[in-house]
Amino acid sequence: MTAVLAEVTEVTSRAKPWLASYPAGVPAQIDTRIYGSLVDLLNEAFRKHASRDAAICLGQRMRFSEIDQLSMQLGAWLQAQGLKQGDRVAIMMPNLLQYGVAIAAILRAGFVVVNVNPLYTPRELEHQLKDSGARAIVVLENFAHTLSEVIDATDVKHVVLASMGDLLNWWKGPLINFAVRHLKKMVPEFRLQLMSKEGDGRTVVRFNEALAHGERLHLKKPELGPDDVAFLQYTGGTTGVSKGATLLHRNIVANILQVEAWFQPMLARLPDQNMQFTNVCALPLYHIFALTACFMLGARMGHLNILVPNPRDIPGFIETLRGHKIHIFPAVNTLFNALAAEPGFSRLDFSELVISNGGGMAVQQATAEKWLKVTGCPVVEGYGLSETSPAATINPLDQRAFNGSIGLPISSTEIAIRDDDGRDLPIGERGEICIRGPQVMAGYWKRPDETANVMCADGYFKTGDIGIMDERGYVRIVDRKKDMILVSGFNVYPTEIEQVVNMHPGVLECAAVGVPDAKSGEAVKLFVVKSDPALAEEDLVSYCTAQMTAYKRPRFIEFRDELPKSNVGKILRRELRTNTA
Repeated sequence: MTAVLAEVTEVTSRAKPWLASYPAGVPAQIDTRIYGSLVDLLNEAFRKHASRDAAICLGQRMRFSEIDQLSMQLGAWLQAQGLKQGDRVAIMMPNLLQYGVAIAAILRAGFVVVNVNPLYTPRELEHQLKDSGARAIVVLENFAHTLSEVIDATDVKHVVLASMGDLLNWWKGPLINFAVRHLKKMVPEFRLQLMSKEGDGRTVVRFNEALAHGERLHLKKPELGPDDVAFLQYTGGTTGVSKGATLLHRNIVANILQVEAWFQPMLARLPDQNMQFTNVCALPLYHIFALTACFMLGARMGHLNILVPNPRDIPGFIETLRGHKIHIFPAVNTLFNALAAEPGFSRLDFSELVISNGGGMAVQQATAEKWLKVTGCPVVEGYGLSETSPAATINPLDQRAFNGSIGLPISSTEIAIRDDDGRDLPIGERGEICIRGPQVMAGYWKRPDETANVMCADGYFKTGDIGIMDERGYVRIVDRKKDMILVSGFNVYPTEIEQVVNMHPGVLECAAVGVPDAKSGEAVKLFVVKSDPALAEEDLVSYCTAQMTAYKRPRFIEFRDELPKSNVGKILRRELRTNTA
């Protein structure tokens, strides 16, 4: 019997080489059956951490017990509007205390959360509301003017208008009151009367009014199971029409437990295990990275989330963090880079910072080195997508040196590298990264054709990213299929070029794209933002000549004051290609 078990173990380790590289204390599998639904997880968290602060924003703290109570009130109000279990409710706001209340309310009432980027144009908002079939929306009044332009073309019948000061009014601090009054003046005009026309059954109510009405109502507990839909998480639209990744309750529960299992051994190194860990939530909660890594994981583990409504205001961001001991800092490369370059950032307290987790885009070596020098905490890169809730791979958290990989498949996750015909490739060969695990979505919302394009018969999800797995199980991304540049028959991968150029001391950030070329089919064009004003084109040409083989070298170089980015901070190569074509 022992020999048989040993043989099984050997075969498993060959099939899953990453297991031998796992950090001590991280399990190969996680058990998602401990919760029947995501609501069960939240209910337990609200009871277990009731007396702890869950979030702080604009100087105001909110305990888990307050999120518990307020979300029941808002959820009861939504139920009283006649919404049925499974109806979709959108949220359109930046990181504010109201966001956590709204998420918990929608889920606990049995509805589906549709996260919406508050900076969407009317066209983008109309598409998402119509595609999801949202029946209600919680929107910050600053963005209600956009909603008012498209609401008649959607199924939205119930609007909850939030204000920056909704959950701050009871605190009479003069600074907060001044800030709220100032922000109210900045609210663009919106056509409230068009959102509440008589005879169409549409209701419009202020956030605090909905809470007050809900206080007199009873939240009816829905019958929820692991296969009920929890979120429609829309992709950024970078590969075509924005699609809703259908994330089930079990998908989100699984990813929370997977990330917790990966983080726990590192957090256990802190001397005081009774302390509350503080998490910086600067990435927007409407994005899957912050949704899971900040709000959901924070609820499960009882973390305090520092909510940052506007992370692009770097001086204001730094001031928000002042006075806090930070333990976990999730961010994308551009945010790590911007903060590390700001002189005042180095004066913050990083003495207990143990996890700086990077994702959303490739972390550049130059950025990682600057961050480590400033904070003393290495950036640990991970990888995921909206379709995988999001985490699929993470590097060991105890690594000190940047390794350029996206890490190892996390617990209960399998990675296969496949060719265009769906065949598994040997270790070391490049192909499409495919993911199988309990965090993988059920499919794209009402798009069976799109779902069929990415889901394999054996349960693997095709990411569209080109990667390589080494003999230890570490995965390295080469690039997106669509971003690959074909120069005279040679494949050129923009990420490789960007990694090299970003190491030049005069470069702040850069992006490489392919442009048409009569001689070679395509040529590499490089867009550069300088950190040294004296940097000249010939300097980069000489540098690239020394660093890269001829066909990889940029044929064209354009300096810019800034590069186009998504609201998460990801550089948008597609816009650079479009504007260059």
